[in-house]
Amino acid sequence: MWKAQILTLFPEMFPGPLGLSLAGKALEKGLWQCDVMQIRTFASGKHRNVDDTPSGGGSGMVMRADVLGRAIDATIDKRPAGLDDKEWPVLYLSPRGKKFDQKMANDFSVAKGITLICGRFEGVDQRVLESRNIQEVSLGDFVLSGGEIAALMLMDAVVRLIPGVIGDPETLCEESFTNGLLEYPHYTRPNIWEGREIPEILKSGNHGKIKEWRLRQSEELTKLKRPDLWAKYVPSGKNPRRQ
Repeated sequence: MWKAQILTLFPEMFPGPLGLSLAGKALEKGLWQCDVMQIRTFASGKHRNVDDTPSGGGSGMVMRADVLGRAIDATIDKRPAGLDDKEWPVLYLSPRGKKFDQKMANDFSVAKGITLICGRFEGVDQRVLESRNIQEVSLGDFVLSGGEIAALMLMDAVVRLIPGVIGDPETLCEESFTNGLLEYPHYTRPNIWEGREIPEILKSGNHGKIKEWRLRQSEELTKLKRPDLWAKYVPSGKNPRRQ
């Protein structure tokens, strides 16, 4: 069973939307598991402080290395022994991390599980990131109030790739980013809506021609909307019409 371990100050945020729809059904069936741990549990003292003022001065607060270190060690104790960082990566959601993409989602989905650290305040003490070999991951060039929403987004992208979660696994093969392209446009009934018709090729029944049309549409959309993806796609040799 694939497992997500979550370290957070707001455990009530999980599983959140992942407890609904296909991910929620898969959670009930035991296809994956969400183990949520309150970081404050690992703090000491009367007030169980998890943060302190930044060394060297400055605004805000920083999550303490001693508290997070104990929390991370507790997650390690709860998972199978002997797993390396690839089999069970420990991730910290951070704007300075490597940008999350579909390849990373695939890699995480075939791991035994992942541990997600949801930061708050100004961030976490750098020493705990270094001492526990934590991988920093970013969902984009923006800042959130904490890592919980980012963790939910990452988990959603990963959980749907676990075998059995999506009813028809073939639907995963033509999605955006799977082959380096954006997905082609979709249509369904009615055939005419507000004067706009479904493209004739999609009503032809010629599956070979439809496949060619969809590939052309994906290529044109990617070229227009995501030139960065197109620049990687053309030299890769994935384009069957490339001369």
